[in-house]
Amino acid sequence: MNHEGMNVREIARLAGVSIATVSRVYRGVGSVSPKTREKVQAAIEQYGYRPSHLGEALANRRHGALAVVFPGLSGPYFAELINGVETVAVPRGVSVHVIGTHLRHDAPKELLDVARRVDGMAIHGGTVEESVVDDLVGRHLPLVMIGPDPHPAPVVVRTDHEAFHLLVRHLLNDHGLRKLIFIGQSEGSPDLTQRWEAFRTAHEELGLQPTEPLRTGLEQVHGVRAADEILAGGYDGAVCGNDETALGLMMAVLGRGRKVPDDLVITGVDDVPMSSLVSPGLTTVARPLVDLGATATRLLLDMINGADVESETVLPARLVRRASCGCAP
Repeated sequence: MNHEGMNVREIARLAGVSIATVSRVYRGVGSVSPKTREKVQAAIEQYGYRPSHLGEALANRRHGALAVVFPGLSGPYFAELINGVETVAVPRGVSVHVIGTHLRHDAPKELLDVARRVDGMAIHGGTVEESVVDDLVGRHLPLVMIGPDPHPAPVVVRTDHEAFHLLVRHLLNDHGLRKLIFIGQSEGSPDLTQRWEAFRTAHEELGLQPTEPLRTGLEQVHGVRAADEILAGGYDGAVCGNDETALGLMMAVLGRGRKVPDDLVITGVDDVPMSSLVSPGLTTVARPLVDLGATATRLLLDMINGADVESETVLPARLVRRASCGCAP
């Protein structure tokens, strides 16, 4: 029986498995139990499911190329991720297409077009709509998500909320700060939402009431623009959502003749190279950005070669104490 419009998500729901499992069964790769394989195959045959020609083509040929998709390409965060991708792809002779989707209304169409010319794709979480990812998975394109994301494709995540919680406790307990402000826009960002929750929880554990966050962007210019408001607010510490914001804020504070950390403690997240080069050095949460890009690329190449990979790979973060919080240089 042929059901027009039957897609991979519906087959997965009918068989009670993930989309990735349907893809593995159809392509005949990876490790799937005989019972699960039989159940998926029965659903495929019952509903006459057939993927697009793209999936069939990818099963039979190689392009020697991958695509990595980010919301934007500026700043050290994405530079470090791309560096990680290249450390794995280049030695293996695989070319990499880097795509930025920021303000690109035609991005979904471009991704589907690029998918015809690559062997697999790594997509940063929150970059494209769920329906686009479903379409790519349904075409049986090997796919890995970078960062927390609700899609069923394998995901590589970095858990920095525990280290961020430790950072806030360090400021409250070890340095005795009592008027901290969180800088960053948490709405729409799983990472920043987790950091705000860690900030709030660390205060509540000590019986303290956290101040409302300063909702702003995460580029250096946003840190610069926030300086006057933060200094006027009488805060003793600014806990920034990333290093770029923290470095911008630090430049602005020092430029106004104030001292860090004497007049204002400043911390960030990411541990980008500049964080250890400025004076004072920036206290931050080091996220394994290069490892994140490298791990996603290794998993993607394994999938292309037919290997079964873990549904989630977690890379931990760590607290790096430097002089911007008052610790010894």
